[in-house]
Amino acid sequence: MLLSSRAYGSAFEQWRAAAGGRTEVWRLLLGLLIVVVFVLAGNVVLNSALIQFAPWIFTQAGEFGGTVATMLVLLMAFGLITIAVTIACVKVHHRGLDTVIGPIRRARGQFLSVIRWLVGLQIVLWLFVPVYGDDILANLPFGTWLFWLPFGLVAVFVQTSAEEILFRGYIQQQLAARFRSPLVWALVPSMLFAAGHYMPGEAGPNAMALALWSGVFGLLLADLTARAGTLGPAIACHFANNVASLLLVSLADGMNGLSLYVVPYDLDDPEALITWMPVEFASMFVIWLAARVAIRA
Repeated sequence: MLLSSRAYGSAFEQWRAAAGGRTEVWRLLLGLLIVVVFVLAGNVVLNSALIQFAPWIFTQAGEFGGTVATMLVLLMAFGLITIAVTIACVKVHHRGLDTVIGPIRRARGQFLSVIRWLVGLQIVLWLFVPVYGDDILANLPFGTWLFWLPFGLVAVFVQTSAEEILFRGYIQQQLAARFRSPLVWALVPSMLFAAGHYMPGEAGPNAMALALWSGVFGLLLADLTARAGTLGPAIACHFANNVASLLLVSLADGMNGLSLYVVPYDLDDPEALITWMPVEFASMFVIWLAARVAIRA
């Protein structure tokens, strides 16, 4: 899977070089501090504004993320991360966000190429592989879901691109510009990505396994980013994965406000974990392999 830095080729070297000369570790730490402070402050301001002007969002029944409105707010709030990374790049490293993403035209082309492959793959799986069997349940009425689908797609793109810009973009690129070993520039961002998805309060006994899944997914996306020299493929894979899990089929216990279907499992159900985790790992590797084929086609 992961190779040495020298094995990835000129696209990776160009992407590393785009980080410029300000690659000291203290700059990265300062940049991450800016990101954390900006995102926390931004969420406080956002929540205050919602309480003031749209309090009904917080009084709806169910968990936050269990309605269309709360899911859109939750996902769009990730845009604060993209803004914060932009500020950190400009103020600490004296470079723009475009250097994090990679050449924009190439990134866009790779994104679209990978998406085409993954959409085809998803159609095949839905038609010929009974992934959910008889467990799938209706969630939103089809007409309602179809109306909100464009907004959901935009919101999921904001969320997934923000995470990729932070982890596979800013952190991975800064580390790759400073250190040659993928044990640093791929493993460290993936561990941080896994830590960010460690949710013992929501997932209970499944929290560690879900964090492990996220960490492995992060490593695969780190590999794709190094191969492509842009964030296009990583964003496409993350986007496709989250569209499937947030807009098509979600869990019944939350984060399903925009989903067409749900499955009657809770995030902390250990029996469900035993059933679905092998499927999730297999799907993750299939997505990675399809993306590799797409960027080489």
